[in-house]
Amino acid sequence: MSTTREILRRTFDSVPDLYDAARPSYPSALFDDLEALADLEPGDRLLEIGCATGKATRALLERGYSVVCVELGAQLAERARLDLEPFDVEIHVAPFEGWQQGDATFELVFAATAWHWVDPSIRYRKAHLLLRRGGHLAFWSAQHAFPAGFDPFFGEIQDVYDAIGESWDDEWPPVPRDRVPDDAAEIEASGLFDETQVRRYVWETLYPADEYLALLDTFSGHIAMDPANRARLYREIRERIGRRSDPRVRRHWLAILHVARRA
Repeated sequence: MSTTREILRRTFDSVPDLYDAARPSYPSALFDDLEALADLEPGDRLLEIGCATGKATRALLERGYSVVCVELGAQLAERARLDLEPFDVEIHVAPFEGWQQGDATFELVFAATAWHWVDPSIRYRKAHLLLRRGGHLAFWSAQHAFPAGFDPFFGEIQDVYDAIGESWDDEWPPVPRDRVPDDAAEIEASGLFDETQVRRYVWETLYPADEYLALLDTFSGHIAMDPANRARLYREIRERIGRRSDPRVRRHWLAILHVARRA
């Protein structure tokens, strides 16, 4: 794993309470589809990679599943233990790549906004080993979406990102949700999974300035940003949102669910 990836994936453990408060939950429809596509039944034992504070974990525990979590960050894991105490959950503090599972196997191995942080040379092989025959791998993430009519604030603020050397690297405006690439080909190329199915979900959240800045403080790139540049950016964001007739910003989220059967 690259040094940069390792550094960035550890930044989240520095803000466990903020992460829990600011990061969005996932749509109920996503979990409905996950249950159906992965042929889950209440009581099944699931393994989650990178549970953070347990946002996705809770949704599945409430649906009657038993969950084992492997979380890299000790502070995130502790927050998850407190929040999920009434449920049938185990939380282990370890990088997934080095976690020793013994003889345990699972009906589902899944990751919510964590799969891309796992070493690509290891993740499919290890997930395959942890699954029972006929079990499933699932992963998804919550990323910024830009459907038609997205809030113009995000185009307007790019001049500040440009000025501090944090420019948007891809085309602008970003591609609509149906053109955002999925990972189905990568899953199939592993040779370890088949019957890959993909579903997409878009939802929106309105953020006052304080809440939007709190959200930015949970993203690895903003956490690792030069403090002076971050202060300049946040000052501009606060001032620009404050000048709006409705002093909030409307951010769309996209989750791309991947579910594949163990070959």
